[in-house]
Parts: sequence; structure tokens; C-alpha cells
Amino acid sequence: MAVRQWFRFPLRIWQIMLGGAVAVLLFFQITPGNALAAINPDVMVFLFCMFVIGEALCRSGYLDTLTNAFFRYAHTSRELVFFVLFGFGAFSALLMNDTVAIIGTPLVLGIASRSRIPAKLMLLSLAFAITTGSVASPIGNPQNLLIAVNSGMHTPFVTFAVWLLLPTLASLCAAWIVLSLYFRKDWKTAFSYEPPSEIPHDPALVRIVQCSLVILIGLTIANISISFIAAAIVIPLPLIGLAAALPVLVFSSQRFDVVKSIDWTTLIFFAAMFVLMAAVWETGFFQSLAGIAGVSSVPAILATSVIISQFISNVPFVALFQPLILQAGGGTARLMALAAGSTIAGNLTILGAASNVIIIQQAEARGETITFTEFAKVGVPLTLIQIAMYAIFVTLI
Repeated sequence: MAVRQWFRFPLRIWQIMLGGAVAVLLFFQITPGNALAAINPDVMVFLFCMFVIGEALCRSGYLDTLTNAFFRYAHTSRELVFFVLFGFGAFSALLMNDTVAIIGTPLVLGIASRSRIPAKLMLLSLAFAITTGSVASPIGNPQNLLIAVNSGMHTPFVTFAVWLLLPTLASLCAAWIVLSLYFRKDWKTAFSYEPPSEIPHDPALVRIVQCSLVILIGLTIANISISFIAAAIVIPLPLIGLAAALPVLVFSSQRFDVVKSIDWTTLIFFAAMFVLMAAVWETGFFQSLAGIAGVSSVPAILATSVIISQFISNVPFVALFQPLILQAGGGTARLMALAAGSTIAGNLTILGAASNVIIIQQAEARGETITFTEFAKVGVPLTLIQIAMYAIFVTLI
């Protein structure tokens, strides 16, 4: 994946991941039954539903209405990036980062195509925003949810906010500064959002999409509210996704066109990733490596999380590492370090977070991309700064 742009006919990320999954099947590194069982149906259903809502948003023209309302107060690229970082960062904490990646990518690319602001700046801002913002919430990403549920954490939203909200806000500021240095030539470019001359507004689909968004946000708020009372997240994400996508799938006359046009290749990527990671898991290599790294200190957990999450998905890494921390008597500080490190790993390279892959896949379908090297040039220094912030704060609190 890191060198895919070097070839005469560059491969897509999903094609490479699918090739890896086929390889482990052909060489009997995993049985077909185990491969099928490895594909997480909850994640697949949730992503499918979010893609349906995202596609309906684009088709209805309502996405442009939301864009105008959200960015109308930005007058330069500097202000625009600030809105992207903190706006989408907040959204990712409430709606899960993959959801925001699906909806946000066409939005920021639409802005870039109608202005002099580079698409790469917008895509990197979006990627860093949703990865960083998702750290501070137990529903910001799947690995945080795993930590909150499996540790028996009481009032998980309060716990995550107390330990991780302030360093997350500081980390978003760090992202703004790093992007300003890397894109300093474009930093003061004048910006004024202008909707496209011909927005394909479909009033009926707009009403349906509005209903879907109300359901999505309403059920998310209900989940948050219930967690304060029951100390648990009781509404499963797939159920939230299905409830939100149902109006489009049932009542829209464009339901078949919407389903046909969603990003099926990213769904293939996720299915293949589950198979390949299950085969890697069965080797036991990373389990032993995680044990060697140790769980004795916050800096060690942060460093191990960032590094190993580049090689296996951060969700199976957390599933592996969390029991080691609990067995070693690790308290809330170490669990919060695990949440921060496994999530911020997504800012290091494209491979560090599934949301990055969603952004790249959708961008390439629209004629834009970010190479592995371009991402790392900005992501590596940013990640080092952010990890230092989390290490200092979590250690001192």
C-alpha cells in the first residue's frame, strides 16, 4: 500500500487488501469458515447504512445546503481549516469517525473544487479532525467503545471527557499549527463558499434525508443520555444505522440508485481486512510483541499502541492489549492511554485508521488522492506532538 503509486497502473487500496485476504486463504493460513466468521457483521451493516445516508445526502443536494450553513463564516483557508478541525472533530466524537469520514469527504472535496484551496489540505484536515476528535468519546471509534464496554467502566462519557477532552482540544490546535506550517503558501488564501450553479435538489429526497439525520442524531443523543443512568451504551450501532437508513431504503423512489452508487469497494476493503487480520492474529506474533512491550507505564502503552496499530487494525490490537492491561492491574490511566494511543495512531500513516482508508477511497473515486508519503510527511510530526501531549496529561492527572 505504501508504494502503490509507484507503478504504471497504481492499485487501489481495496484491491491490495483483497489480494492479501485471498493470499492467506490460498496458502491455508486461515480456513474459509474462520475467514467468514472473522467478518464483523455489526461493522459491515453500520458502514453500509452510513454509506446509504451519505449517498442520499449528495444526491438530494442537501449536503450543499449544510456546507453553506457550516462554512459561511470562514473567509480564509486558515479559518476554513479551523472550522474543519474543530467542527468535524466534534461530530466524530458523537457520530463515530467512520460516519463523519463518509459524509465529510464529498463535502470538503466540493469546497476544494470550487475554490483555490488544495484538495490535499482539505483531505488531511478532515482525516486529522475525525481521528483526533474521536479520542475524547467512548463512541468516537470502535476501539474506544470496546474499552468502555469490556472494562465495565461507569459513566464512560464522563470518564473519557475528564481524562481526554483537554489534551484532545490541544491536539486539534497542534494539527492546525502543523498544517499551517506545511501549507503556509496556501494558508491565507481568500475563501468564500459558493454553492454550485446547478444543485440537483430533490425536495422529496431532502425531506427523507432530514428524517434520517434526525433519527441518527436523536438515537446517538439517547445513547449518551442512557449511559449516564445505566453506565452502559445500550443501543447498538448497527441498530442506529439501520433505523437512520430505513427512510431512504423504504420511502425514496431513488433507493435502488442510491444503493447501487454507494462505495462498495470500501465495504470489500473492510471484509478483506477482517479476514487478513484474523490470519495475522492466529500466528500469535503481535500478541507476543505486545507482551514484550509491556503495560507498566502510560508512555509505553502509548508508544506500543501507535506502532502496532500500523500493522494490525487498532480494533483487534485493543482487543489483544486491553486484557493484558487489566490483568496487570492497570487502572483508568492506562486504559485511557490505550484509547488515545490506538486512535492517534491514525494520524501517523494512512494505514493507522480505517477512517483514513474511507477518505482515500472516496477521494480517488472523485479524482483526488493523498499518497502514503504525503500523508506521513504531515502525520508523523503531528503524531509525535500529540502523543507527547496525551502522555503528559494522562500521567499528571
